[in-house]
Amino acid sequence: MTEKQEWQHVYMLLRLSEVGAYRRITKVSTEFLAEKIGISQQTASRYLIELERKGWIKRNITPEGSLVKIDEVGMRELFKLYSNLKAVIETVYPPSVTLEGTVFTGLGEGAYYISKENYSKQITEKLGFEPFQGTLNLKLSSEYDIKTRIELEAYPAIEVEGFKNTDRSFGLVKCYPVIIDNKVKGALVIATRSHYDVSVLEIIAPVSLRKQLKLKDGHKVKIEVFIAANLTDKNN
Repeated sequence: MTEKQEWQHVYMLLRLSEVGAYRRITKVSTEFLAEKIGISQQTASRYLIELERKGWIKRNITPEGSLVKIDEVGMRELFKLYSNLKAVIETVYPPSVTLEGTVFTGLGEGAYYISKENYSKQITEKLGFEPFQGTLNLKLSSEYDIKTRIELEAYPAIEVEGFKNTDRSFGLVKCYPVIIDNKVKGALVIATRSHYDVSVLEIIAPVSLRKQLKLKDGHKVKIEVFIAANLTDKNN
């Protein structure tokens, strides 16, 4: 079943609940449903059949119409929808933001920092993957993307603590889990000390992103950035 079909079924559940089928048996005709939803009577009938097959509703057909009640499985689907909407509407932070940038060859600064054991070990523990020794550098160009990147500074992040060695000190690094081009999981890393300004993104991943996604300088890349506070809530 496609995602579109799944949403059609959830939407049908929602409309059935509006006419009382959430808590009691309700008499509903396919003609009435078709008019209420704005679909054909044949499609309304098909949706009811599919919902019944999935165990989302119980249905008894009578000459006057179908006697319908949303079953326990269907109620769970509605509650899932409610919970997701509640989280989106009531959360202080957005669940995620999307940024787009152009691949460019950096200064090798990211690879230098990632190679440090103190950073690499913390990243593995806190982000759940061992980072490839290098970063994918993206240059933001649109005003929207740069503004969104600046807003990220106010959102909770997974923090990789700084440290000192005999030569110098290394600062705090803020990390945000990401999905790159909707294919590979990784993280956006923002160092408190960096040669780059807010128009540059540094992305780490367990693999070489250039090789994995066949990227070259000049290629456009989209990343979805997940806000750490919401990930914690979801995991709980």
